[in-house]
Amino acid sequence: MSQTERKRKATVPAAGPAGGGGGGAPKVTRGGKELKVKNPEEVLKRVKELSIQLRKATENTPERTLANLDLGFSAREVVDKDNSAVLDEIEASILSISATILEGNGFAFDVPSRAKGNQMYVPELDRIVLQDSVSKRSFAATQTCRKTAITTRILGLVHQLCVKQIHVTKRDLFYTDVKLFEDQGQSDTILDDLACMLGCTRSSLNVVASEKGVVVGRLQFEEDGDAIDCCRMGIGGKAIPPNVDKVAKLQSDALFILLVEKDAAFMRLAEDRFYNTYPCIILTAKGQPDVATRLFLRKLKTELNIPVLGLVDSDPYGLKILSVYMKGSMNMSYDSSNLTTPDIKWLGIRPSDLDRFSIPQQCRLPMTEEDIKTGKKLLEEDFVKANPKWVIELELMLKTREKAEIQALSSFGFQYLSQVYLPLKLQEGDWI
Repeated sequence: MSQTERKRKATVPAAGPAGGGGGGAPKVTRGGKELKVKNPEEVLKRVKELSIQLRKATENTPERTLANLDLGFSAREVVDKDNSAVLDEIEASILSISATILEGNGFAFDVPSRAKGNQMYVPELDRIVLQDSVSKRSFAATQTCRKTAITTRILGLVHQLCVKQIHVTKRDLFYTDVKLFEDQGQSDTILDDLACMLGCTRSSLNVVASEKGVVVGRLQFEEDGDAIDCCRMGIGGKAIPPNVDKVAKLQSDALFILLVEKDAAFMRLAEDRFYNTYPCIILTAKGQPDVATRLFLRKLKTELNIPVLGLVDSDPYGLKILSVYMKGSMNMSYDSSNLTTPDIKWLGIRPSDLDRFSIPQQCRLPMTEEDIKTGKKLLEEDFVKANPKWVIELELMLKTREKAEIQALSSFGFQYLSQVYLPLKLQEGDWI
């Protein structure tokens, strides 16, 4: 052995108990008893029980929809429509506008209002819906003149896409008329308005977002006729297709779906082949959930009928991200029936985990004033109030004024997440 090799060997730190990268992990206890990770069969026992409960609930409880609820107000929802149906809606809208112009009543669109005050959380559906309220978008009014022009332009572009039966990204759409749109945010907003106005999902307009989400694990499907095996996609995973309607023939022996907030945690679990030891499907939108990932998750949950467990940062934004998957977003409440996945279990990282797993003080971050403000707002939300255990966790976070990222677990070793934390959480059925 050369002198250089001996020197290098002497300076390499010994691997920690969970893959190196940190000091020895402290004991995890429950009721004064130390918890240790058992064999995979024992770890997955509670998950299997949860899966059985889910199937029984699905079989015995008919699906609730807006149509069979007496809410006391009218709500607006959209459905998937094919190119022909969207073309019919666009042409009917233009004919109606032409008629009002000929009658001397001017040029205006009747656009559903997506303002915050028009959103309503419905406990029976456990999601946000949009109340049916319409406002006039007139070309003659100075306040709405430009918006009316953008609406007309995008309506024409969507008509072209449906005639040609092709898809484009939102960015492509923006670049068709940069001078008019000025900012992509404006064309994106009008696109949502149009979907709501035409009564169809945004994907029915043949405009999609760029690929963002990824999936890996025990899942096989066909994408536009091509066979995909998510066990053979490496540590980067398979990009979730923007056209989820082209995904078919889902097959899986997974016991649960692990929904991960961060790309870093996703890569750790993918590289460790976590899904081989604990049969699951792992997916992430790498932060704020996009439409394709939300649609894909709902498709998985609906067709496979297995539990979804959420792994997010222990901060208000982690919980907000989880709530978007579960309850929907204000921006797209008109499509909440297609975009939401109800009954996602909050697995971690929860505020109570910081002490229970002895997260070092140096890995706990102080909450900013904005964090505290967001946390207090969440406590006022109806969907949070509906789950007392969520309230307890949020109140604990606000009391301690501490937050932590998933990566804080790496202080005990790079593989602590996959080898200790998640197995123990699954083994104890520690989700809410």
